[in-house]
Amino acid sequence: MALHTLTIQAAHNLLVKGEITSVELTRAVLDRIAEVDPAVRAFVTVCEEEALREAAAADACLQSGEGVTPLTGIPYGAKDCLSTARVRTTCSSAILEDYVPHYDATVIARLREAGAVLVGKQNMDEFGMGSSCENSAFFDTHNPWDLDRVPGGSSGGSAAAVAADMGLFSLGEDTGGSVRMPAGFCGVTGLKPTYGRVSRYGLIALASSFDSVGPLAHDVHDAALVTQAIAGQDPYDSTSVAAVVPGYIAGLDRDLRGVKLGVPVEYFAEGIEPGVEAAVRAAIDHLTDLGAEVQVVSLPHTDYAIPIYYLILMAEASANLARFDGVRFGLSTPLDGGDVIDRYLQTRAKGFGDEVKRRIMLGTFALSAGYYDAYYLRAQRVRTLLRQDFERAFEQVDAIIAPVCPTTAFKLGEKIDDPLQMYLSDIHVVAANPGGVCSLSVPCGFSEGLPVGMQIIGPPLGESTIFRIGDAYQATTTWHLDRPQMGQ
Repeated sequence: MALHTLTIQAAHNLLVKGEITSVELTRAVLDRIAEVDPAVRAFVTVCEEEALREAAAADACLQSGEGVTPLTGIPYGAKDCLSTARVRTTCSSAILEDYVPHYDATVIARLREAGAVLVGKQNMDEFGMGSSCENSAFFDTHNPWDLDRVPGGSSGGSAAAVAADMGLFSLGEDTGGSVRMPAGFCGVTGLKPTYGRVSRYGLIALASSFDSVGPLAHDVHDAALVTQAIAGQDPYDSTSVAAVVPGYIAGLDRDLRGVKLGVPVEYFAEGIEPGVEAAVRAAIDHLTDLGAEVQVVSLPHTDYAIPIYYLILMAEASANLARFDGVRFGLSTPLDGGDVIDRYLQTRAKGFGDEVKRRIMLGTFALSAGYYDAYYLRAQRVRTLLRQDFERAFEQVDAIIAPVCPTTAFKLGEKIDDPLQMYLSDIHVVAANPGGVCSLSVPCGFSEGLPVGMQIIGPPLGESTIFRIGDAYQATTTWHLDRPQMGQ
């Protein structure tokens, strides 16, 4: 039995029966990382010694039977924008290359309390700015299904690690598709929860009004388990929602009779690859066979999602990244003449990559005097229209079904020199973030040998509904069981 290929549920059953130990499971995952990560390059940092110590502590808990949770002893990785005490947190940026936080993000702390074992931090587009994991300051991450292709971004390292069995799950972060797009490209399951459902405390912010932390896993059941552990109000995050977290696992009843699904006409427009459309439409037909009722819906302001998203994101990012000035933490360029302003400029010029600089400049422009009303304020007003589109749709249906992306994973280097084409890759995923809804990506087929993802979009705090639909689909299909052929 290859331990590194287990789901969370399967591993938990073996752990509580004493048939395997967490140290054995963690060792298997660390060996897998050593075997295949030189080709995939999903990890920025591997914390082997600390992981084995945490695994030994989990084994003690399992032996005593006290405080055991479904995640006790389960090895996982985290996107490198989540603060981890004693483990460096770089955001895949040169400006934070040597930064080691003194505290855990709330989601990391909750996983520690649940007994999960952190094996390492995963590569990403620098500060989350990218759709391909090619904007890291350190190296590109490769798609395990085809090493010449991108894994998607910005949580590319997290998705690639799960797809290549380098951890039983990962924590990613979704600002405008950054969990769902890589999940779709890498053939794994990924959740963007409702904004505020999961704490952002300890997340290095990109766009504060969009950022959402969510899991990537092999199936919906595992994603629900992780969400159950990390969701809930947090006194350290004033934007976290006070609503009670329901029992996500208990809600997986797999009965879709009476469930109403909407198919948005705008998401099947010109530009979608035939193989992608065929796979998603076949999945919709399968959901109909399971008892769901399907109807066409319209999200008329979808065409504005990309400009709305990028205007607001760049404005918020320019403000959030102002803290990286070379004074308090991170890279600091020594003064060689000049004054403190020169130090700021030299540090930021050396520490930030081209894409980050581009977005800071555009965001600062959008917030500047004379342009604020024309750009940022107008984008916020149209954001309201986008949100109202979803509200009207959810008056008719329980969930919306759409492709994750219009294409499968593109080749490394194909779009990196054309920012506009890279931004357009996000066309099907960005609306969920300004729209304030939750969304789940599940594998639904292949096109020319590459995974295709289906997006199940739910209303605010509708995670139980989309988990139920995704689990019912996976209970009667096998796409999520397919793994890329790597190593042994």
